[in-house]
Amino acid sequence: MTFHTLNELIADGVRGRYVLVRSDLNVPLDGSTVTDDGRIKASLPVLAKLTDAGARVLVTAHLGRPKGAPEEKYSLKPAAARLAELAGFKVSLAADTVGESAKELSAALQDGEVLVLENVRFDARETSKDDAERGAFADELVALTGDNGAFVDDAFGAVHRKHASVYDVATRLPSYQGDLVRTEVEVLRKLTTDTQRPYVVVLGGSKVSDKLAVIDNLLGKADTILVGGGMLFTFLAAAGHKVAGSLLEEDQIPVVQDYLKRAADAGTEFVVPTDVVVAGKFAADAEHETVAADAIESGSFGAQGIGLDIGPVSAAAFAERIKGARTVFWNGPMGVFEFAAFAGGTRAIAQALTETDAFTVVGGGDSAAAVRTLGFADEAFGHISTGGGASLEYLEGKELPGLSVLDR
Repeated sequence: MTFHTLNELIADGVRGRYVLVRSDLNVPLDGSTVTDDGRIKASLPVLAKLTDAGARVLVTAHLGRPKGAPEEKYSLKPAAARLAELAGFKVSLAADTVGESAKELSAALQDGEVLVLENVRFDARETSKDDAERGAFADELVALTGDNGAFVDDAFGAVHRKHASVYDVATRLPSYQGDLVRTEVEVLRKLTTDTQRPYVVVLGGSKVSDKLAVIDNLLGKADTILVGGGMLFTFLAAAGHKVAGSLLEEDQIPVVQDYLKRAADAGTEFVVPTDVVVAGKFAADAEHETVAADAIESGSFGAQGIGLDIGPVSAAAFAERIKGARTVFWNGPMGVFEFAAFAGGTRAIAQALTETDAFTVVGGGDSAAAVRTLGFADEAFGHISTGGGASLEYLEGKELPGLSVLDR
């Protein structure tokens, strides 16, 4: 695919023009406090380029999953406030998305200023499956840009959604690929085309069902798939082992068994932990011990034991695989990293990624949050993706609506 780029738009001239930018401000909050501003920082370069060039920038974004109506806990106020703190340009926030506040403030916007419109998902038409409903909402967004507007998609985390602010506005305005989206696509191409080998994929997270399509598409492409997180217990069960009270998707056991059989023929090796950290309950202060992965119920907690992290032997083995790779993609934590006692596996993976000469990609919101929570700087990794779901769907081989509509 080829795209019109942000640089082309700026070269054409944007001073005094309204530019509608789809940004990704979907950040985690603790009340009204942004706990991880990675996506906000990633959105800044494009906004800075446009404001420096004199554009009047309208930002659309979502936060969380409101049900088509305003909910204070999903307001963009904290994200917009953090953006204003970080930015070298004026940032204001409309009280609505396409209502009187948005119209009044956009009309008053000056060259080089940014207006963030309130959460687009406060309008049920944003995510409607009805083309006409989404189109009507898109028309109202486009109307805010006047007679000479343009659209820039810089929200890679939303390009897999056929939503009004992502897909439909791009069919109504001259549309351009933002730098963040361009970088994400270039990185993902390196994971799917002419990938340098050995190619190691680290998959974690809670459910194997979330990763099935990715696993299926990686068979024969990845040399090694390292399995951690809650999904590892379905792999253990597929191998005939008991997993006590650990997270288990019984209906996926036959699917995993099929993947294990197919992997050998495809030239992909699955590596499952040989030891796990098991606790008596799901809590930060829970008593815990490390046991062999094939003997979880033989531990102190018996059938009530809950696996909450990969064990230290497995973490070290995973790290060695990573250090010997040329390309590494990591999606999903190895354990409940939010609890210090069960963060060892995730920390070991992150540390190994900082010590390898491989091209490394950290994909997914949980993985990005984990490395930052554990004290690692973004610069320590080759690339930290802002689009968990979008990255996975790209690796699954799916068409991403927000990209397809920008294809020229």
